[in-house]
Amino acid sequence: MGVTGKILVLILAIGGGLVYKNVTQLWADLPAPKLDPQEWWGDDAQPKDYEAYLKNSSEVIGNRLSYPDKTIADLKERLNRTLRLTPPLEGVAFEYGFNTDYLKEIVEYWRDDYLPRWREREVFLWQFNHFTTDIQGLRTHFLHLMVYDDNKVGKQHYPVLLLHGWPGSVREFYDLIHLLHQSNLDKNNKYIFNVVVPSLPGYGWSEGTSRKGLGPAQVAVMMRNLMLRLGYDKFFIQGGDWGSVIGSNIATLYPENVLGYHSNMCNNMSPKSLAKGLLAEFWPSLFVPSGFEDFFFPKSNELKYLMEESGYFHIQATKPDTIGAALTDNPVGLAAYILEKFSTWTNPSYRSLPDGGLTKRYKMDALLDNLMIYYLTNSITTSQRLYAEQYAQAQRDLHLERVPTRVPTGCARFKSDIMQFLDVQLKDKYTNLVHSTYHKQGGHFAALEVPKVLYKDFIDFVKTVERKFKIKTL
Repeated sequence: MGVTGKILVLILAIGGGLVYKNVTQLWADLPAPKLDPQEWWGDDAQPKDYEAYLKNSSEVIGNRLSYPDKTIADLKERLNRTLRLTPPLEGVAFEYGFNTDYLKEIVEYWRDDYLPRWREREVFLWQFNHFTTDIQGLRTHFLHLMVYDDNKVGKQHYPVLLLHGWPGSVREFYDLIHLLHQSNLDKNNKYIFNVVVPSLPGYGWSEGTSRKGLGPAQVAVMMRNLMLRLGYDKFFIQGGDWGSVIGSNIATLYPENVLGYHSNMCNNMSPKSLAKGLLAEFWPSLFVPSGFEDFFFPKSNELKYLMEESGYFHIQATKPDTIGAALTDNPVGLAAYILEKFSTWTNPSYRSLPDGGLTKRYKMDALLDNLMIYYLTNSITTSQRLYAEQYAQAQRDLHLERVPTRVPTGCARFKSDIMQFLDVQLKDKYTNLVHSTYHKQGGHFAALEVPKVLYKDFIDFVKTVERKFKIKTL
C-alpha cells in the first residue's frame, strides 16, 4: 500500500472512530441531574429562612369551590353572542376542525341546559375533599381521599398519585377515584388506595408562576414535595399526557419514593428509541404480539396522524400567550379548541362525523365540567405555557429521556391514542418494564373514557409489582 493509501486508511479510521464516539455519546445513558427541591416559583422573593417557610406554609386548607351568580350570568351572556360563526364547508364534518354547526348545538346545551343546573354540577365537583397548600411559593390545589383504618382491614393499601394532562383536569379521574378508593364496590377487590389528585401548576385552581423555567422536570419536584407534605414517602403513580411525562420524571429523579409508575401514554423520545421504532417496521413480528401490529404500523400512518394533530402543539410550544389571549374570556372559542381534542384524540375516525363523535364515549356534562374548570379559573394561558417550558433549552439540557428509570413500570396502550411505543423502545428508558398491555378500545383520555379498563390494568400492574419486588402494604 502506498503512502496515499495509508493516509486514506488513517483518515477513514479516525473518521469512523469519531462517528462511533459521537453516536455512542448521543445514545449513552446519563446520570440523573440534581434539581433544587427548594426552587422558588412564587411572585414574592424566596424566604431567606426556607425551613421556617416550610413550617408556616405546611398547612393544608380545605376549600369549597364556589362562584357567584354574577359570574355564571356573565358566562351565559357571553354564550348568547355566537351569531357570527362561519358555516362549515359543504360535506365537511370535523376534518377542518370543530364543526361550527355542531358547536352551536353545544353552546345552546351549555347555556340553556347545563348552566341552569350549575349549582348541581358544583355539588358534583365537591363530592371529593378539595385542598390547597403552598408548594415552593405556589398555591397548589389537590384532591385527597384517605382510607379510614376500619376500611383497610383485609385490604392491600397504598397511596397513589394521579396526574392529568392538557386539556384535561382533575375531573378526568372522578370515576377512577371511586374505583381506587371505594373497595366495597366489589367484594372481591383486595385493594384500596389513599388517592391524591393535584391540579398541575397553572391548571385549574393551582396557581401558575410568573417566572420562566417551570417545566415538567420542575413540576415533578413540586409533585414529589406535595406527596412528602402529605406524609407519603412511598407511593404509586398513574398518569397520561403531561401526567405521563411528569410521573416519569418523578420516578427517574426520586426512585426511592416511587413504588411503581403506571402510564397510559408510555413513551421514549431518545434518539436510540426512535431509530429502533423505524427499524422494527421491517420485522414487526419480532417486536409486537400477534394481533396488535396495527397499534404501531405502518409508521407512515402514525406520522401522518401526528402531523395532522400536532398544530396545537407547535403554537403552544412557541406562542402560548398568543393563543391564550384569543381564548381568554371567549367561552365559545375555548369550547371549540378544547372539545375538538376530545373528539380526534379519542378516535381519529371521528373526524368524519358531523358531531365529532363526542357523545359516543363521553357524557356532555363531563366534558363541560372540564371546560368550566378552564373557563372559571382563567387557566388556559398558564396551562399552555408548560409546552413552551418543556422545549426551552434549559429543559432540553437535562436530557431526562436518556436517564434510565429503574422503578417498576407498567404501560397500558390504548389503540386510538396519539402515538405508541414498542417494548423494545421503552426498555431502554424503563429498565424494569414489568407490565405491558394492549387495549383495542380507548384513546388518549382513558381515565375519562374507559375508567374500569384503566383501573383493572393498574391493579394488575400493582399485583405484578407486589409479586416481583415483594413490596408490602403501607
